[in-house]
Amino acid sequence: MTPATDILTPARGGETRLVASVCFAHMVSHYNMVLLAPLFVFIRADYGVSYTQLGLAFTAFNAVSMVVQTPMGFFIDRTDPRRVLISGLLLASAAIAVAGIVHSYWVFVAMFALMGVSNTVFHPADYTLLSESVPSRRLTQVFSYHTCAGMLGSAVAPPTLLFMENIVGWRGAFLGAAVPGILAAIALALPGELPVTRPREAKARRAAEADAPNGWRLLLSAPILLNLAFFFALSLVSFGLSLYLVVGLQALNATPAAIANAALTGLLTLTAVGVLAGGWIAARTARHNLVTAIGLLATGATTAFVALVDTNAALLVVIMSLSGFASGITMPSRDMIVRSVTPRGSFGKVFAFVTTGFHIGGMISPLIFGQFLDHGAPRGMFLFIAACAVAAVGTVCFGMPKPRTA
Repeated sequence: MTPATDILTPARGGETRLVASVCFAHMVSHYNMVLLAPLFVFIRADYGVSYTQLGLAFTAFNAVSMVVQTPMGFFIDRTDPRRVLISGLLLASAAIAVAGIVHSYWVFVAMFALMGVSNTVFHPADYTLLSESVPSRRLTQVFSYHTCAGMLGSAVAPPTLLFMENIVGWRGAFLGAAVPGILAAIALALPGELPVTRPREAKARRAAEADAPNGWRLLLSAPILLNLAFFFALSLVSFGLSLYLVVGLQALNATPAAIANAALTGLLTLTAVGVLAGGWIAARTARHNLVTAIGLLATGATTAFVALVDTNAALLVVIMSLSGFASGITMPSRDMIVRSVTPRGSFGKVFAFVTTGFHIGGMISPLIFGQFLDHGAPRGMFLFIAACAVAAVGTVCFGMPKPRTA
């Protein structure tokens, strides 16, 4: 009889295709999350609404994601995650297309809420597929590819969206942005060695494991709650640096826009490079907690340095690039920490639950960082980000079990 682990593991060629398809899907998900930011001014002018009113679309996206994320994880643990992932990609593309076609502000907001539903499939489905289809000895490296693909999606979104807007307007840019999701869905749906339908034996095994005492009791256990707190603290670091770095630097030291944007570009670019380096490191050590702690301490230290020292342009770009690199190194180990405390059959629900911390951070970070800037306290904003990095270190240094190697 074929072992269940073999049933769920495709041949090496199929594994490569699966990893590439899942990484492409993750790239699309991050591309979609950045959709509003570079086109904000054009959409606001078209609808004649305030910044707060248009920001309601992003709030709706995160609020719906937060509510649906964990139930989606339970659902994915009981069904075929690849089919759910395909459905999520198509739903997101449809919502983006409708938002671009229909001339209605409220339809626009509703479509972002629908995108919030589609967004909930990516992390639980992605990590379930990768965890069950890739041998443990290659999984850390694959996790780094997956995370790096997401970072690249965020990086390419602004220039490509602005390029399309310049040619066909923001509505045409939205229609263009709907295409990658369709292509990613097709890549996942193509027949081949991918596990299109789980064999009956494997499906029954997963259902039995999902019925074990691994439901809400698992999610409310100390290791999982610490991971949730870790993702929340990490989200404040990530949102603070990626979304508010430019305006924060301008308010802090009157940094010219070109230099501030160069620092942001360095941060984002070196984050992606750091993810790949972190995957190489994570594949060669079981001390994922230590790797994560060192990377976050470096991120916090560089952020605090920027808050306290007015540097020249070149040094500022170097420091923020180093901050991004240090942050990127932590991400593959972060994923392995979550996997290390997750029983088989529960990957979907656990990854869904802990990544809810990102959505909570996405909902409240504009309020927190906006208050710092509105009250003329940019230095406090950078120090707060550094403190969040230290708080995240605390969640991985205290209370978490040592990660397993398999």
